[in-house]
Amino acid sequence: MSSSISIGSISLSVFGESHGTAIGAVIDNLPAGEELDLERIYGFMSRRAPKKDGTSTMRGETDMPEIISGFYKGKTTGEALCAVIKNNDHHSSDYESIFGLARPGHADYTGFLRYKGANDPRGGGHFSGRLTAPLVFLGAVCEQLLEKRGVTTAAHIYSVGNERDLPFDSVSVSAKCLREVKTRYLPVLNPDSDIKMRSVINNAKKALDSVGGIIECCSVGFPAGFGSPIFDGIENRISQLVFGIPAIKGIEFGAGFKAAEMNGSENNDEFYAENGEIKTRTNNAGGILGGISNGMPIIFRVAVKPTPSIARSQNTVNFIKKENAVMEIKGRHDPCIVPRAVPCVEAAMNIALMSYFS
Repeated sequence: MSSSISIGSISLSVFGESHGTAIGAVIDNLPAGEELDLERIYGFMSRRAPKKDGTSTMRGETDMPEIISGFYKGKTTGEALCAVIKNNDHHSSDYESIFGLARPGHADYTGFLRYKGANDPRGGGHFSGRLTAPLVFLGAVCEQLLEKRGVTTAAHIYSVGNERDLPFDSVSVSAKCLREVKTRYLPVLNPDSDIKMRSVINNAKKALDSVGGIIECCSVGFPAGFGSPIFDGIENRISQLVFGIPAIKGIEFGAGFKAAEMNGSENNDEFYAENGEIKTRTNNAGGILGGISNGMPIIFRVAVKPTPSIARSQNTVNFIKKENAVMEIKGRHDPCIVPRAVPCVEAAMNIALMSYFS
């Protein structure tokens, strides 16, 4: 099973299942002759891997991709870039006892209907968050290509539950700030937010529950004038890829839904010229007007739902027997998916923006 998308001149596919032999990704039409630092790619991907501090699952996958085409002597060849990631730490027995039960918040029932029962249900199969690993690989590749073109992207945890971090400065956020937040174990701008968010996550874990949050993502250095109106704007491309992350339930750009509470005089970003550059004094548009970049930082936020796999007893149905049931989900699951989703969101932004340079 694979999921594919064409975005601009780039086409990409993500394939495999959570408990299958391997998962992977293919991306076509990247520029040829581009150098890639594999250690940096592994470093980017390690940010998605399970944490060792109790804030995520204990599934111990290394997530080291094996590039099998499109890369030779340290450079892209122009052919399709394909990588596979082995699944080594899967406990399929955790799912045998719940086959046919619709786990609340999961795609067990809808997947069964869509594929007429032929899909692999173990660990969520192709619907699993495990499939974000190959997406992150593609985003790590695109990150390096974008940096050579002067574009820097990073995301941080804006909130977990009711605890909030500081927002990015939407007008003057710097590439230095973006690079620094990516080095933090829990990527937040305010150090105090780290402690408070960990407390929220640990409390949810103790209560056999989970918690969600918001991730804010920003790119600087992206030139003005890229994009299209109506159906193929920058927001469209970013959103398509962002919703490839299973836990995402909403997205807003710039001021987002707060714009609905503003007057036009408040929401409009006034233009001004400085040293031959056109800028805006505010950035409620999130760097995009009419689907086209205006040269300001591109900023969006996404809502990440609470992890649906919780250890509490829940009411459900057996969709094969078509009868009511009660279940408890066992296994290794994140009390909060937000920290591990941060590089996934960055990856989506990187792929979307790179599509304008291919």
